[in-house]
Amino acid sequence: MKPLLPLLLLVLLSSCRNPQTQPSPERWDLQLHQMMPTLGHRNWIVITDMAYPWQSGSGITTLFADEPYPAVLMEVKQMIDKAPHVFAHVYRDKELSYLTDDDVKGISSLRAEMDSICGNDVQSVPHEQLIARLDEAGRLYNIIIIKTPLTMPYTTTFFQLDCAYWNGAQQQKLDQKMAE
Repeated sequence: MKPLLPLLLLVLLSSCRNPQTQPSPERWDLQLHQMMPTLGHRNWIVITDMAYPWQSGSGITTLFADEPYPAVLMEVKQMIDKAPHVFAHVYRDKELSYLTDDDVKGISSLRAEMDSICGNDVQSVPHEQLIARLDEAGRLYNIIIIKTPLTMPYTTTFFQLDCAYWNGAQQQKLDQKMAE
């Protein structure tokens, strides 16, 4: 019986562990940083508000960033800008352009922050059209969705990745050579 006593104590003590000491999921930014070298043209990275749905497509990875939306947006933009192999076409919900502070308190300030982070090359497209593009892309390519605690509508930013070292004009020239 005495040889079993230490084993019994070990089992009892391990079952009384504080659940807060359990390992937490890896941070969203570390996960995205690890994924960046594997992402390429036709992949998407999407920064969303809290109500954005958890999409179930097999090529979709959803991460949660418990940080302010502008901070997440800036971090993602910087990661893309630093990547040697991709750049992004940036889209946002067209509906955001029509919202005022009377509709959603603080929306003008958030929109100004988003503009400051993303610059002038943002294309506004109706939300449902962007979701349809994601659905189509998600059938063949990976999409990373990063949800934030933001609770303002139509604030999603869509980064459609493209090749940084080969462009359409170069491809057209190559296609002409191959057709000869």
